[in-house]
Amino acid sequence: MELKKVGTSGTLESSDIMVTIKGTDKQKIDINLTSSVEKQFGEEIRSVISDTLKKLGICAAEVIAVDKGALNCTIRARVKAAAYRACEITDFSWGDNNE
Repeated sequence: MELKKVGTSGTLESSDIMVTIKGTDKQKIDINLTSSVEKQFGEEIRSVISDTLKKLGICAAEVIAVDKGALNCTIRARVKAAAYRACEITDFSWGDNNE
């Protein structure tokens, strides 16, 4: 998937996460995370974001994530939605719920 523009998904409401994704010249996924539970779950949140992007075929991206206590399934859904928007894809499959 090719990131063509900035894609955003989510809200700043409790139990949600706002994810913004844009392309980068760096050949890595750079995650800027702000979370009230970063000390406890920061590495897990970063891992879910990174793994979700890699499964979509995105290996170079700049991600800004503002977490308000989202569950992993919510994080995956927000990352996918932001990535699809950034790639301007409107025909997609959400895949298995256990991803």
